[in-house]
Amino acid sequence: MSHEKQKIQDRTLSFAVRVVKLCKFLSEQDGVTRVLYKQLIRSGTSVGANVREAQSAQSERDFLHKLEIALKEARETEYWLIILVEADLVKEQRIKLLRQECEEIIKILVVITKKIKQKIRMS
Repeated sequence: MSHEKQKIQDRTLSFAVRVVKLCKFLSEQDGVTRVLYKQLIRSGTSVGANVREAQSAQSERDFLHKLEIALKEARETEYWLIILVEADLVKEQRIKLLRQECEEIIKILVVITKKIKQKIRMS
């Protein structure tokens, strides 16, 4: 497995664990926060799951498809993190590093998917 693939797998796994820990905290809150954490945990853990699933892809197109799903889930996770802050449900400082990591994962997945698309076009 290439270093780049291992790096994104490790980062998305670590990210998912951090999302789970945040969601554990959110689940102890009242009202709408409890509803939002369910959305966040689904998308936040799905990023890494789809990156892992991509490793067993049957073709380059299948690999690309799974990474594009991971990218979509990362963007959704970023959305829920923004909602939590903007709705004053979580202090920005509490999730600042998590949001930064989400943004970095998005950037990495964008680069990887662009490279794969170029490779597919050239073949």
